[in-house]
Amino acid sequence: MGKTGKIVTIILWALIIVSVILLVSLIVNVNNEVDTDPAMLSWVNTNLIWAYILVAIGAGVAILSGLFHMFTDKKAAKNGIISLVFLGVVGLIAYLMASPEIPQFIGVDKFLADGTLNERVAKLTDTGLYATYILLGLAVLSVASSSVMRLFR
Repeated sequence: MGKTGKIVTIILWALIIVSVILLVSLIVNVNNEVDTDPAMLSWVNTNLIWAYILVAIGAGVAILSGLFHMFTDKKAAKNGIISLVFLGVVGLIAYLMASPEIPQFIGVDKFLADGTLNERVAKLTDTGLYATYILLGLAVLSVASSSVMRLFR
């Protein structure tokens, strides 16, 4: 194991130790009065913040390793750019299909009054829904077509 491997192992063990200490501290201090006990709320908040930190570290490492791999391998760079263009096309199609019409539901007046729901928010929400539907449909088609193709091999 090289120097980088040792450093990564030490960092991972440090993260595990901190996580275990926080988790054990939370479990030891658990009581039924989560809403009223400030010490319990403090332990819950501390563990949530630590979870956010771990997610940020994981996401950062994933993004950096992907970028490093993309810059060192030309085929990976080409595949990455093709994937980004595909996602951009799906996003554009979803945006063009989306409607800025504000949906009518019980309590919509409250959201309109405080400004959290407007035409822009409705259009972006619609875009996200259509993008999800398109990607789900493509995933189902991909699974079905790969099963059918396997039959003919």
